[in-house]
Amino acid sequence: MKGSGRFEGYRLASLRKDLIAGLIVGIIAIPLGMGFAIASGVKPEYGIYTTIVAGILISLFGGSKYLIGGPTGAFIPILFAIVLQYGYENLLIAGFMSGIILVIMGLCRLGELIKFIPRPVTIGFTAGIAVIIFSGQISNFIGLRGIVKHEYFLPNMNEIMLHLATANLYSIATASVCLMSLLITPMVLPKFPGSLVGIIVSTIVASLLFQGHVATIGSSFGAIPAGLPHLHIPNLSWGVITHLIQPALIIAMLGAIESLLSAVVADGMTGSRHNSNRELVAQGIANMIAPLFGGIPATGAIARTATNIKNGAVSPISGIIHGVVVLVVLVLFAPFASDIPLASIAPILMLVAWNMSERKHFMHILKSRTSDSIVLVATFMLTVLTDLTIAVGVGLALAVLIFVKRMSDDLAVAKVLPDRQEKHEKVRPYVVSKDHDCPQISVISVGGTLFFGSASLFEKLFLELLQQQPRIVILRLGSVTFMDTTGEANLARIVKQLERSGVMVLVTGLQRQPHRMLVRSGLYDHIGKPYFFRHTGEAITYAIDLLDRKKCLGCTHFAFRECTSLSNREAGSPS
Repeated sequence: MKGSGRFEGYRLASLRKDLIAGLIVGIIAIPLGMGFAIASGVKPEYGIYTTIVAGILISLFGGSKYLIGGPTGAFIPILFAIVLQYGYENLLIAGFMSGIILVIMGLCRLGELIKFIPRPVTIGFTAGIAVIIFSGQISNFIGLRGIVKHEYFLPNMNEIMLHLATANLYSIATASVCLMSLLITPMVLPKFPGSLVGIIVSTIVASLLFQGHVATIGSSFGAIPAGLPHLHIPNLSWGVITHLIQPALIIAMLGAIESLLSAVVADGMTGSRHNSNRELVAQGIANMIAPLFGGIPATGAIARTATNIKNGAVSPISGIIHGVVVLVVLVLFAPFASDIPLASIAPILMLVAWNMSERKHFMHILKSRTSDSIVLVATFMLTVLTDLTIAVGVGLALAVLIFVKRMSDDLAVAKVLPDRQEKHEKVRPYVVSKDHDCPQISVISVGGTLFFGSASLFEKLFLELLQQQPRIVILRLGSVTFMDTTGEANLARIVKQLERSGVMVLVTGLQRQPHRMLVRSGLYDHIGKPYFFRHTGEAITYAIDLLDRKKCLGCTHFAFRECTSLSNREAGSPS
């Protein structure tokens, strides 16, 4: 877990770049931290605490030089559901437990496994989360009153429809000012964070023109205290652990996926390589410490990581500086944050949702009209209509089933014979016909993977090819790239069935992995080492020497080049 490589060649000029990047990202992180906390159903200061504690720890111990950690939009629907079901205190405990799980995952080197989650699944649930975040801010944008927050999308949409008559024009005006600032700032002042400009401008407008007419952070949640809260140790009894293990696992799973996706994005932008297992350990440490200060779960933030890189960051020091900047702002300017209207935060989160929606990749996979499109739509719809656990579970299950179907479809089993028109007499399936097929030797070529999804099909196709029982079967397995225990068991059953019928089995071209499988299972020794050949031609030569020569007399199939002499032997010739 050494990290010296992350600071290799660090100079004073590097520190200046990290200071600038850390300052900019820190300023951007303040409104986002408050917004994510509010959308998650907790007080805004808890998002600030998370940004400070988790942001510093993730950069300090992480496996990426550039990754910025903190509260993220991806967590919003999960954390909101946990707060509704278990309460804020239990959310802190679940976050602490998720940190332990993440550390264990990192120490067990499970970081690489996260990369095997299919892209349609990650894009599907990311787009689904974006829809939930966007729709969840509609009520704040238009200032609806009497709204009761629900865990699921459809009840929340129904709640909005029922309360549309309570829309507040002052809230709409405030949110519109913030939205216009978000859209105009990148064009006019590209170096300034649009979210900060939007909050300042809309807050000033609301304070001067709409005082008392729009809900603010202070009127909804109370004043934001300056400084970090006191250390609070969670009560981790066995009963609490069993009660919260499911939400803790969900937080850990999404935290691992999101953080490693952020690290991959950082690698792509910089040409660097992150340490995925170290990153999981860092995420775990951050999620264990942040709840002790009231912080909500954190993970890698893709947008803030990209901003960090674009502003010249060269080491994890920029991430540490970003956390320190937020702490300084909290201490000096916390009282002013109480005047921020909730309507000012809504368009910021809506823009976050729009940017994280993966809309281009979503439409690209959708237009492909492949099985990936089914996985994408299923994951997306289930994320929106149910919850992330069901969505990811079903998405992964569909992806696995489709993968198994694809792999089984790739299985090829065919009877082959040498094509004497070719220079090296390669065996081909088209050579075999009713009038050109050796009655005593069957050469069966198998290609693809012999695993649980294709093993029964392999057995069925194989037996269909042997309608007339031969004397010798040559199994060409050179194109079998992988064999699992189910595939080996079916192959063993075929071999033993043939042997009981007096048929000799020869095997050719066995690749390394299938060879290891047959050795471990004992089937290699059962068949016998002398009956394994590197090339099909060697096996055919061996088999021809074992033919019943009497049956060859008068045979008109001429399957092999030796058949001409064997068929025309005089009756008295030795056999």
